[in-house]
Amino acid sequence: MGAKSRHSEPAGRRQAPRGISVLFDSFASEVPGRAREECPRPLRINMDPAKKIYLASSNSGKLKEFSAIAAETNSTIELALLPGFSELAPFPEDAPTFAENAVGKALHASAISDQAVCTDDSGLVVPALSGEPGVRSARYAGPDATDAQNIARLLAAMSGKKNQQRAAHFVCVLAVARKGNALAIISHRVDGFILDAPRGSSGFGYDPVFYVPALNKSFAELTSAEKNLYSHRGKAFRRLLEVLPGML
Repeated sequence: MGAKSRHSEPAGRRQAPRGISVLFDSFASEVPGRAREECPRPLRINMDPAKKIYLASSNSGKLKEFSAIAAETNSTIELALLPGFSELAPFPEDAPTFAENAVGKALHASAISDQAVCTDDSGLVVPALSGEPGVRSARYAGPDATDAQNIARLLAAMSGKKNQQRAAHFVCVLAVARKGNALAIISHRVDGFILDAPRGSSGFGYDPVFYVPALNKSFAELTSAEKNLYSHRGKAFRRLLEVLPGML
């Protein structure tokens, strides 16, 4: 497990969706400059003995990524893509925080399954840009922006910024829901810096410009195994796998 769990609540944050108070763990601050508080350890919740969880996605690559992590940790949880997800109406990801978007998507997707459903919301946070791109990471340069366009806008916004002003972190929030009730929210982050220019050819999104000093690599220079080990999504999913056996 990575860094000790931390949690913060942005001022003026709107009320969380129904069921959101059941479990919080390792919630990373989404507001630059705001102090983070210690988060209580997760509550255990009794559920039916089923050991299967659906990913609310039609992305087979995400299933492969999560399945590799589950196999690596010898998890007994069975993972599968949510049947019927591609026919489900899209959920409007318009909340101001990653957590609210993740939980909203999980509650939305849980309407078409009796099993537990997992969703995620993630993005890049740059404190020097007042938290941007943040929850708009995928559409930073516009609704249909490509990765290259988003990176170009980010680098333009970072022009002239030096040293600590280039600090950034990736955030991933995983949410699990079943039958309209939120069961778990797991969050993790990884810290790094924004490069002046892209490096590496792997990964996606902002990976080519996100540099991790401890690894001396950008995320786009990591192997798949390294990415699963060090990424915000990989760390969040490992934590989720730790708490799920006591819940399912």
